[in-house]
Amino acid sequence: MASFSLEEFVGSGSLQESLPKLVEEGWDDVPTLKLMTSEEMDAVGMKPQQKEALELRSYLHDRALLQYGNRLESSGMSLPDLLSMSNGDLMSQFGFKRGHMARFLDRTGPCIESLPKSLSSRTRGSLSSPAPGYTKMRQSMTRSSTSSMSINGGKSLEQSLSDLKLKEGHVFKGIVAAGPAEPRVCGCVNPPPTVVDQVAPYSTIKDISVQKLAPEHKVRMERLVKTRTPPMKASDLWREKAAVLLCIRRPGCIMCRAEAYQLYLRKPIFDALGVQLFAVLHEYIESEVNDFWPRYWGGAVLYDRSMEFFKALGGGNLLKDKFIPGFLMNPRAIANYMRAKAMGMEMTLRGEGEVKGGLLVVGSGRTGIAYQFIERNFGDRAPIAEVIEICSKLQEEDAE
Repeated sequence: MASFSLEEFVGSGSLQESLPKLVEEGWDDVPTLKLMTSEEMDAVGMKPQQKEALELRSYLHDRALLQYGNRLESSGMSLPDLLSMSNGDLMSQFGFKRGHMARFLDRTGPCIESLPKSLSSRTRGSLSSPAPGYTKMRQSMTRSSTSSMSINGGKSLEQSLSDLKLKEGHVFKGIVAAGPAEPRVCGCVNPPPTVVDQVAPYSTIKDISVQKLAPEHKVRMERLVKTRTPPMKASDLWREKAAVLLCIRRPGCIMCRAEAYQLYLRKPIFDALGVQLFAVLHEYIESEVNDFWPRYWGGAVLYDRSMEFFKALGGGNLLKDKFIPGFLMNPRAIANYMRAKAMGMEMTLRGEGEVKGGLLVVGSGRTGIAYQFIERNFGDRAPIAEVIEICSKLQEEDAE
């Protein structure tokens, strides 16, 4: 199980009693909490048992295995001891399924790509002055000089962020990007739809009417906004701060969930860059939104009833593909599915699934669209390094 709900992350174990203090000190979302250093744990008065619990639950979260958190923690065993257990003992004592057991014992790398170890929680607010509403902790971190921040392994914040930067020699596909159009069934079936090569004009998105279905998740928050919020103009979203808009083809799709999960794991980086994260849906099915948020996405969820963001990605038209030629006969789409399945994501089949999604990076104010990724094949994801690179450039431009 994966989840960005802080209550589900800490479970019923020893971290529960520290939750109010953690929230008060600004450790109020799962991606940031997972980045706590030993010194920061001491600063909030964590006991050794709670430190071990955080290590265990972070390990399980990386592998989408949170459903075993309470059972493993209540055993009183440390993570190294648990990893040294035999397969039979894990199954008999904790009820591990065989596929889950393989993910749990895989120490070489989690199924979920996590943040670089060198990146500290101090990422929050340390690259630029935080926006109004940041907690006292974030503001105090902003006042610290970046050069004095020695993060795990002795790396500075800039070096840590460089771990996710693109390798030298990488050539941007331009501000419009998409996966390759690979032949289907040896060329006997038409390739994915042609994508545009020009970024959508700002005029096509600024007046889009959107409705907030769910806010950024916080502790003890209602599962969904009970009272339907009035529609708002999209340009209000990025009036003060740049925004990443992840346009979801279908929230129950296993590949869409995997993409959303991977992106939201980087929330501390986007916070530091002064960039907001939004998920955009073109169809509202309450049960599907409930399953999607905050389990696979802890940020705000928007409803684009008229599909205008999705049309903007397609150059004015919706990009659509049929299931049989677009998925069953598309080796790249099948590979995308297998990649998401390996991460342990669950799926549903409810809702429309032919309208392609993508991702937009929109600068603050009237800056316009800085980056546009189009889901050419089912399950194509915008390279996270590329998205962060674009957001870094926007942050540098705002600082000038």
